[in-house]
Amino acid sequence: MSAGQLHVGAVHEAAARIVDHVVKTPLLRSGELDARVGGRVFLKAENLQRSGSFKFRGALNRILALSPAQRLGGVVAFSSGNHALAIAEASRIVGVAATVVMPADAPAIKIEGCRQRGAKVHLYDRERDDRAAIGADLVARHGMTLIPPYDDDFVMAGAGTGALEAIAQMDGMPVDTAVVCCSGGGLAAGWSLALRARYPQVHVVVAEPEGFDDTGRSLAAGSRLANTLKSGSLCDALLANTPGERTFPILHASGATGISVSDREALAAMHFAFAALKLVLEPGGAAALAAVLSRKLELKGRNTLVICSGGNVDPQVFAQCLGADIHAHV
Repeated sequence: MSAGQLHVGAVHEAAARIVDHVVKTPLLRSGELDARVGGRVFLKAENLQRSGSFKFRGALNRILALSPAQRLGGVVAFSSGNHALAIAEASRIVGVAATVVMPADAPAIKIEGCRQRGAKVHLYDRERDDRAAIGADLVARHGMTLIPPYDDDFVMAGAGTGALEAIAQMDGMPVDTAVVCCSGGGLAAGWSLALRARYPQVHVVVAEPEGFDDTGRSLAAGSRLANTLKSGSLCDALLANTPGERTFPILHASGATGISVSDREALAAMHFAFAALKLVLEPGGAAALAAVLSRKLELKGRNTLVICSGGNVDPQVFAQCLGADIHAHV
């Protein structure tokens, strides 16, 4: 597959390729959440996926599609954490050597999780270093295969398999709005392809951290824009600098729009998920739920599909969402 050629058939192919190893995550409801928005909200709990996020789907799909020679050479990935964890887990299952390039300020639970799964971890400075350049150097020196976190057709298609599951779990009910956590756009692109094939009129909304809303601004402008900031949000999983070259055209063609949430809103969503649904979410994984809870979207009378995309959170960060100062915002 090449740029511009990704289609929903690739998502179905990915679903067949990875079915023996992925968890079929539940689609959850909350009467309290429905009452707040005046509609029906369906939460896809991908935080319960292997490696703790939706990323496992795309990582496994990409690794299973490698040639025997590529598997022998090993893989390298750069990631703030969840893609790295997914690559480490998928590589362990398939029997492929993996090196992951991660920012030194990534949550310790993600760094240690990669090491526990047998991956080599290369740390870098998010403000000073270029992770793509580090990955390219490792590929050039060691003959490894680079697996990008989102700008890859197999990765996007794998991510979209979660939407296929959700469609089946909706049991024939339509999806009017889909709210998707977004960094580089791989998840949103894969979900958009799967959902629009079934529901052509669905409105896809990407949820990003305040100050890192490059995809939302790019969709409004019609061209790829970059963020000024490189760090500074609790949503460490959603800090890509600009939408992907492959992901953006898919999202733009779908008519997707963007919305941003604050760290406080993300923490409030984490608290709600824990209190109402017994789910542990990381800040970035709660961004879509935060967009719904903040009432920034008009969802009255609509069926809204929301992804809870990851749950790899350090204990001290999770403790913040349980603080008394957050309760008033939940």
